[in-house]
Amino acid sequence: MSGIMVTMTSGPVHGPIESTHVTVTDGAALMFTWDADSRIEVRNLGSEVVIEANAAGLRTLAGHLLVLAGDGVSDGAHLHLEDSNGLEDGSVGLVLERSDEE
Repeated sequence: MSGIMVTMTSGPVHGPIESTHVTVTDGAALMFTWDADSRIEVRNLGSEVVIEANAAGLRTLAGHLLVLAGDGVSDGAHLHLEDSNGLEDGSVGLVLERSDEE
């Protein structure tokens, strides 16, 4: 699994968005962005996990997955989402990770 360093920044691009810049150890930089009004909650119900999001939150998650699926992104690149980093308070953690192994 690639090691990563995460820093939080904010800036306006078509309205205010939050951005997390992730630098993967092989030197490739990935940028994950959040729509300003996104709301994402992750709940563990025991036998299933529920990801509940508004339209902006769903677009945000789709964007994160497209970043990880991009050409040149290394196996093991990942993003941790937690209630203090992109998810609603009380959410369980969610890791989005690329795995090219079968």
